[in-house]
Amino acid sequence: MPQPDIEDKEQPLDPAMERIRQKMVRLQLISGGILVVCFMAVIAAIVYKISLRPEAPAIAATSGGFAVPADQPLAATAALPPGFDIQQVSLSGSQVLFYGALNGTPKVYIFDLSVGRVIADVTVGQGR
Repeated sequence: MPQPDIEDKEQPLDPAMERIRQKMVRLQLISGGILVVCFMAVIAAIVYKISLRPEAPAIAATSGGFAVPADQPLAATAALPPGFDIQQVSLSGSQVLFYGALNGTPKVYIFDLSVGRVIADVTVGQGR
């Protein structure tokens, strides 16, 4: 037995309900449009951030926050004062400790490879 067409049996809405239905359809379309625009903005921001990311150099060795480039050795010069007599050298991570004497006074210099300069100048003396 054939099914009667449901749309033929529907009664038209009264004018007040029809206005409410039109407002709801308009609200759905506006909300959907805003959602699509926001989604496209997020995708555009992600693509923008990815395209600005610089190429990272190849890293051969890392120690904490210190990295050595893979394609070349690290070159640095520790500018110690003239007349400093080095007696002992120690390495810890990216820091090199030079122990010695300057004009007979025991001194310690700590050179940091990651920043490329002497970061501490310590005079060693007797406590009182």
